[in-house]
Amino acid sequence: MKRSNTGLLMILTAASIVVFFILNIMLGSVEIPFETVMNILTGSHDEPAVATNIVLKSRVPQALTAIMAGAGLAVSGLLMQTVFRNPLAGPSVLGISSGASLGVAFVVLLSGNIGGVALSRLGVIGEVTITLAAIVGSLLILALIAFVARKVRGNVTLLIMGVMIGYIANAVIGVLKFFSAEEDIRAYVVWGLGSFSRVSGNQTTVFILIMLIILPLTFLLIKTLNLLLLGNSYARNLGLNIKRARIKVIGFSGVLVAIVTAYCGPIVFLGLAVPHLCRGIFRTSNHAVILPASLLTGASLALLCNLIARMPGFAGALPVNSVTALVGAPVVMWVLFNKRKAEI
Repeated sequence: MKRSNTGLLMILTAASIVVFFILNIMLGSVEIPFETVMNILTGSHDEPAVATNIVLKSRVPQALTAIMAGAGLAVSGLLMQTVFRNPLAGPSVLGISSGASLGVAFVVLLSGNIGGVALSRLGVIGEVTITLAAIVGSLLILALIAFVARKVRGNVTLLIMGVMIGYIANAVIGVLKFFSAEEDIRAYVVWGLGSFSRVSGNQTTVFILIMLIILPLTFLLIKTLNLLLLGNSYARNLGLNIKRARIKVIGFSGVLVAIVTAYCGPIVFLGLAVPHLCRGIFRTSNHAVILPASLLTGASLALLCNLIARMPGFAGALPVNSVTALVGAPVVMWVLFNKRKAEI
C-alpha cells in the first residue's frame, strides 16, 4: 500500500477513536447532550451534579479503560500470531488468561470454603484482591511458559504445552466450582463475562499508567517481528537469536494479557480479530505499519463494543464478551474470505 494511503488510514482510525470516545460518554441508559459533555470535560460551565458524576466517575474511566484494554489485547494478539506464525493464535493461546482465571477462582471460590466469607464480598478490598490474584496467576503461568520456551525449540510444541496448561487450569477451576457456594460461583461467572466498567477510581489511573509504559515498549520489537516473519532459518542467518527473541515477544504479549485480564476480566476475540482486520485493510505484513495500526484499531473496536454493550435506552449493560464475539467473528470471516477469493 502507498505510504499516503497508509497515513490516511491511520488518521481515520485515530479519528474513529475520538468519535467513539465521545459517543461512549454521551450515550447510555441516560443520554447526555454533546454540549453538556464538552462543558463537563473542559470545565467551562457549571453543569448538573448528576451529569457531571456520570461523565467523570463512570463513563470517562470506562471509555479510557476500553481504549487501553483494546489496544493491549490487539497488540498482544499480533505478537502471538507473528511468533507462532499461526493465524488462530490469540492472547489466551498459552493459557495466560486461564492462569488469571485460576487466581481469581482461588480468591472467589476457595476463600469462601476456607474462611466462610469469600474475599470477593469485601467491597474495595475484595476488588483489589481479585486484581492482584489475577495478576499473580497470569504471571506465574507466563513464567512457566518462559521456562518451557527455553527447553523447547519448536513453536508447535510450545503452543500445545500452553493449551494443555490452560486445560489444567480450567480443570482446577471446575473442581473449585463443584465445592463452592452458589453465590460465589455466580460472582466468579460475572467476573468471567468481562467488563470495562470494573476499573474505577485510583485503579483506572494505575491501569492506564501501566499500559502507557508497556505499549510503547512493544514498538522496540518491530525489527524482531519482521525478521521472525522470514522464518527461523533466514532470521538466524541475519543474526537474530531465535530463542531469546521468542521469549521476549511472548513475555511482552503475556504481560499485556495479564494486566488487561486482571483489571477487566477475560475479554475474548479482540486480540484474534484485530490483527486480521488490520492486515486486510492496510494490505501489508510490515510491523512498522501493522503494530501501530493494531493498537489504534483495537482501541477503536473496544470502544465500539462497549458502546453496543451499553445500548442507548437499555437498562444495564450486556456482557462485553458477547458483543466482542458478535463483532469480531464476522470480521475475521470477512477478511479470510476476501483473502481466499484473492488467491483464486
